[in-house]
Amino acid sequence: MRIAQLAPLAESVPPKLYGGTERVIAWLVDELVELGHDVTLFASGDSRIKGKLQPVWPRALRLGRRGADPNAACALLIEAIAKCASEFDVIHSHVDWLPLPVLRRTGVPFLTTMHGRLDLPGLSDVVRAFADAGFVSISDRQRLPLPEANWLGTIQHGLPGSLFRPSYERGSYLAFLGRLTADKGPEDAIRIARAARMPLRIAAKIPRSETAYFKKTLQREIDGERIQLVGEVDETRKQPFLAGAAPRTSATASS
Repeated sequence: MRIAQLAPLAESVPPKLYGGTERVIAWLVDELVELGHDVTLFASGDSRIKGKLQPVWPRALRLGRRGADPNAACALLIEAIAKCASEFDVIHSHVDWLPLPVLRRTGVPFLTTMHGRLDLPGLSDVVRAFADAGFVSISDRQRLPLPEANWLGTIQHGLPGSLFRPSYERGSYLAFLGRLTADKGPEDAIRIARAARMPLRIAAKIPRSETAYFKKTLQREIDGERIQLVGEVDETRKQPFLAGAAPRTSATASS
C-alpha cells in the first residue's frame, strides 16, 4: 500500500530532544516499511526514517531559525500533499485540523490521528463542518469532549519492545517527564514531591509560548536541590533518568 504520513513541523521525525507525537510517527513509519508498505513522510528536512522523506521545510521549527512563521511552513506542507495526493492509496495526517479542507477534496481516503486536547472552544464547529472526515483517538477518554466526531477507532501509542530496559534498583527521586505547561501538571508534581518529602527531577521542554508561565509559576519553586530542572532528555538519556526514579511514584506527563 502507498501511504502518505503528514507530520507536524515543530520537531523532526524522530525528534532530537522532546517530541512525543513525532517519536510515535517515526515508530509508525518504520514499522509500516518493515511490513512492506511504500511510505512517504511529509516532514522537516532533518527527519530520518526508513521510508521516503518529502521535506517541506528545511529544519524543525523549534530548533531552526528563530522567527520562522509556523503558518508559512504548514502552508507548504498542505501544498506538498495537495500536489501529489493521487500518488497514494491513503493519507494519514497527524497535524490536526488545518489540512482537512484540502484532504477532503483530493478524492483519496484519509484519516487524522488526534494527538492533543479536544476540549478547546470551537472544535465542535469544525467537527460538524467535516462530518465525513475520519478521526483516530489515542485513548477513549480523549474523545469524550467530541462524541459527535466520526471516530474510526482508538489506537493507543505503542513503542518498540527493546526501547527501555527494566531497572530493579530502588530509585531515589520522583521524575517528571514532559512539557512545562499548566495542563501537564508540573505544579502538581512539585506539590506531591514536597508532600512526600522526596526530591523531584524535572526533565522537560519549556515551549517558547510558555516562558512567562514558567517564570511566574515554576521558576521560584526550582531550588536546584529538592526540586531540580535537568532540561530536555533525548532517547539515550531517558533510560537512566526513568530507571533512577522511585518505583510506582514517578510523575510522567505524556506528549
